[in-house]
Amino acid sequence: MRVSVRARLTALYGGLFLLAGLGLLGINYLLVESRLPEAPGFVAQRAQTVQGTDVTGTAPAVPAEMMENGEALRVRADELAVVIQSVEEYRASTLSTLLLQSGVALVVAAALAVVLGWLVAGRVLRPVHEITVTARRLGAENLDRRIELDGPQDELKELADTFDGMLDRLASAFDSQRRFVANASHELRTPLAVQRTLVEVALANPDATPELRRLATHLLHNGERSERLIDGLLTLARSDRGLAQRAPVRLDQVTDRVLRGVGDLAGERHVTVRETSRPCTVSGDPVLLERLVDNLVRNAVHYNVPGGSVTVEVGGDCSLVVTNTGPEVPEDEVPGLFEPFRRLGTERVADVVGAGLGLSIVRSVVRAHHGDIAAEPGPGGGLRVEVRLPPIAG
Repeated sequence: MRVSVRARLTALYGGLFLLAGLGLLGINYLLVESRLPEAPGFVAQRAQTVQGTDVTGTAPAVPAEMMENGEALRVRADELAVVIQSVEEYRASTLSTLLLQSGVALVVAAALAVVLGWLVAGRVLRPVHEITVTARRLGAENLDRRIELDGPQDELKELADTFDGMLDRLASAFDSQRRFVANASHELRTPLAVQRTLVEVALANPDATPELRRLATHLLHNGERSERLIDGLLTLARSDRGLAQRAPVRLDQVTDRVLRGVGDLAGERHVTVRETSRPCTVSGDPVLLERLVDNLVRNAVHYNVPGGSVTVEVGGDCSLVVTNTGPEVPEDEVPGLFEPFRRLGTERVADVVGAGLGLSIVRSVVRAHHGDIAAEPGPGGGLRVEVRLPPIAG
């Protein structure tokens, strides 16, 4: 069972106060007990004050005429016994009353100490709560939040200022990464585009020899694969750093658009694509969400068998389920498919379809949208991938 720091501090304050109260009660009891007179000594002292005492000073002196009368002595002894009993009862009653009233006062004070301890602990831990709330709201898209704690220069103020300083460094690092991705996107794509253009010009030359055409075709294939790889890496970097802005996106419409775009690919591979969708709206990046759906559908078409099928379902709860037929997928290899450059049964090879980033990008985009993704082998082969994104209410 999880116990909060505030509750532990309150219990500590209340326990310490209760121990101090018990100690004070014990000291008070001993002091009062020592000041209350003992019954025999008190009676003897009073008798000495009134009549004087005998030689030993332990019992009151009795007149001679009373010594001759035994009845008078007996009456005197009875009176002394009554006085002694009264003094003892008074002493016991006083101590009992002291314990009872002090105990009640201690319980009331302890309860008040617990309430005050709860309030004081809450006030002391308020800066820590503010730090926690700020940390929970942080993301790559809103690193501009700061605690900016006001108050005396104590340990909590130092902690909050240190946390703000760390956020400043993180924000600077993320800004640097964004600039790097933007510059890399331009610097890497431009030479590849120029290379592709030169190869296409060489292929269009009617005087090109067959050897030149084979070489140009091979270069064009490798260039296209490099472009897909760079595009996938940039998309992965963009989704990993979070969403800079969000907008309402109709997931069912995005899926329809993607399925229209993969129709030719499905026809070439003799794969049947079936769709079942219901309207649903999510908050996110339209480009990344389209890339998510496109990667899932294209993977399902690529890694299929001739005459196979792909089923795409969009639920009203903004769930996207893509199921395909195909080779059997061992269950223990499913988690590895979401790692970059991992494919079923092979890693980092050139003569395969795609760059091995499809499902990695899908998982990164899902996380950027605070969604969940799960995959499992299909009953007859292939893979079933389910994505759940937070819908926009009402």
